[in-house]
Amino acid sequence: MKNLKQTDSGIYDLIKEEEKRQEEVLEMIPSENYTSKAVMEALGSVLTNKYSEGYPQKRYYQGNKIIDSVEILAVERAKKLFGVPYANVQPYSGSPANTAVYLALLKPFEDKIMGLTLSFGGHLTHGSPVSFSGKYFKIVHYELNEKGLLDYEKIEKLALAEKPKIIVCGATAYPRVIDFKKFGEIADSIDAYLLADISHIAGLIVGEIHPSPVAYADIIMTTTHKTLRGPRGAILMVTNKGLKKDSELGDKIEKAVFPGLQGGPHDNQTAAIAVSLLEATQPNFKKYSKQVVKNAKALSKELLKFEFSLISGGTDNHLLLIDLTNKKINGALGAYALEVSGIVVNKNAVPNDPMPPFYPSGIRIGTPALTTRGMKEKEMVRIAKWISDVIEEIKGDELPKEKESRSYFWKEFRRKVRENKSLLKVNEEIKEFCQKFPVP
Repeated sequence: MKNLKQTDSGIYDLIKEEEKRQEEVLEMIPSENYTSKAVMEALGSVLTNKYSEGYPQKRYYQGNKIIDSVEILAVERAKKLFGVPYANVQPYSGSPANTAVYLALLKPFEDKIMGLTLSFGGHLTHGSPVSFSGKYFKIVHYELNEKGLLDYEKIEKLALAEKPKIIVCGATAYPRVIDFKKFGEIADSIDAYLLADISHIAGLIVGEIHPSPVAYADIIMTTTHKTLRGPRGAILMVTNKGLKKDSELGDKIEKAVFPGLQGGPHDNQTAAIAVSLLEATQPNFKKYSKQVVKNAKALSKELLKFEFSLISGGTDNHLLLIDLTNKKINGALGAYALEVSGIVVNKNAVPNDPMPPFYPSGIRIGTPALTTRGMKEKEMVRIAKWISDVIEEIKGDELPKEKESRSYFWKEFRRKVRENKSLLKVNEEIKEFCQKFPVP
């Protein structure tokens, strides 16, 4: 990056600092991963310079012959990898991709979406009242049962009573296998579209570790930067089932993406997505996906030994959702202390969480990035011990119930944690540990 260093040393220095941070910590946010150098080279290529409003062979700008080939290649790779007849690689990310589906199929303020409640593991775009999806469409939510699992019988009853036009299945914090077949049957029973949001598990589906929704959903949306290990972006797909239901479904989604929501696609992003899709066809990607789940299960097993409360009791995929209530520590406090110690997770609501979103009761952790660095089950044992040590160190430092007292408490808590010698010792141990597992 010599040119950047000469032109803007400030940004150069910040990028190098971030590079160092990523190398020296345990990145355990389930939605984060490390891309390959090849993906980053495509993302930083001259394709950044081109403007390409429209679709291949139907552009509003000249000079897109090569860009057309790039996008066609990305589309064909997506179709082949997931086994679908239609794919659109232009969505900038997951939220606008889901928005495009709603725009294509629903009437604002009239039609109804049914999705998993945000606080039970759903996504903002699945109908949260603070999101456009909850503001512009009628919403009905389903929740998890007392065991932290999807209750398909209750979901079916709710669908029959509410008759939504779209049912969204998929989650951001659900550690178990999703029964796409059952969701498909429920959607079919009320003639609703089934949108499978597989953003978190796309890589596991490609790696044949999680069942695919292709035979049961009408539309599939995935981001490309989580378990798929691509750049930030998204793909919208229509299945054969979807086209049988509505032969114009692909056209409707295409028009909703452009010109409905977006202008020109990010051609450099499209190329990087194409590279990641090619990488996902390689035999080592299946090995990687299997190891992600093995690591998550090993981590779950060890954390249970330390008496952590895992939502649903464990995991079948790449993530774990932990309720820290029994440890007498708030999720926000736990996440901050872990970060100071070199373990990066995110605070997260748990089912029936009595706390507000900024101070939720839980944390969400995952193994995709650790696995990309080559870590295996043996390393998960050590990481679980570090997590336990950190939480035990701050255990009992309870968040005040009075909202007025929280600001001062939070400020003092962060100061104490930053100066805590035990946590700083863990941080040094993790830095040394990370040197054995280089970032790709």
